[in-house]
Amino acid sequence: MKIGVISADITSESRVAITPDAVKKLRKLGFEVVIQSGAGQAAYYADELYQAAGADIASSRTEVITQSKIITTVSDLPAEATESLSSGQIVIGMLDPYRNTQLDTYAAKGATVFAMELLPRTLSRAQNMDVLSSQANLAGYKAVLLAANEYSRPFPMFMTSAGTVKPAKVVILGVGVAGLQAIATAKRLGAVVEASDLRPTAREQVESLGGKWLDVPMSAEEAETAKSTGGYAWTPSEQYVKDQAAVVDKALSNADIVITTAQIPGRNAPRLVHGATLAKMKAGSVLIDMAAGTGGNVEGSVPNETITTDNGVRIVGAANIPSMLAAQSSDLYANNLVNFITTLIAPTGDDASASLALNLDMEDEIQGALAVTHDSQVRLAKR
Repeated sequence: MKIGVISADITSESRVAITPDAVKKLRKLGFEVVIQSGAGQAAYYADELYQAAGADIASSRTEVITQSKIITTVSDLPAEATESLSSGQIVIGMLDPYRNTQLDTYAAKGATVFAMELLPRTLSRAQNMDVLSSQANLAGYKAVLLAANEYSRPFPMFMTSAGTVKPAKVVILGVGVAGLQAIATAKRLGAVVEASDLRPTAREQVESLGGKWLDVPMSAEEAETAKSTGGYAWTPSEQYVKDQAAVVDKALSNADIVITTAQIPGRNAPRLVHGATLAKMKAGSVLIDMAAGTGGNVEGSVPNETITTDNGVRIVGAANIPSMLAAQSSDLYANNLVNFITTLIAPTGDDASASLALNLDMEDEIQGALAVTHDSQVRLAKR
């Protein structure tokens, strides 16, 4: 059984779905691997490395697809590639399922399509398949470095003969995987860090990393509800949202660096920083909008562009930060895919490599959650 690896559009994506190390792991499981020539080049994985790991090299995307039972990709397949699919093939990748316009085509082709973003992150057996966490971790780290590069002053405090250099004030909005890594990285660089999240339960994580929690007063009833739900199912009151906005507005007015990380799968990113707040910020301050590719947390941000407001605030629309760390992010992503692929196989007999067989089970809690098309049907519930 053959697994195919296609090349991404290198103008927008440098990652590759399967790395040479992942090829070795797949071959041990009994798979053959074919990769489109040059697919790993932008991540510094030359064709020769894949060949040394035991993969075949194909000259075109179409050649990969026609040879493969399972097709791996970083993002959605190009339309012309989708047309080359045949019934029974499997596609695995980060497919932005709720915005994907090709699901009907996939279903009509009879392909089973797995969107890795839909992984149930609360399942312990799914943790090593969690592409959102593996990529967000790196993105949070890199976002701080991008900010340091844009900022015209140093992050740490310096004592010099000419005077004291004050540490940078960094505010992180959104304390998920990316936000927590951003806090840790900014602290390592010597900044003073504050953070905010709609989940009050994130306070302990922020403070454990040395950050200051931007506290918002809440009623005893709200505090108990937020605590009992772990924060994730908690719906804040209008008054709490209003109070939090006031606290954040004050913090941003004094900030040197702001990094926003909030994204909602299948929806536009929530607006966290409005024009009125931007107008209060200091000239030379920097905002890194990690959600620029899905609508933006910052008013006026533009994907893959850096703009400067009239009052001298720089807004960086960081639409695809993991691609900037292509070698490492590809490694982690490939490991996630290999771990998921192992759930799809059911060896029969004693020699697994000689009797590899697929075991597609839509009742399985992982496969069923990730499958957006199967048996010529679109399975994804509308949001």
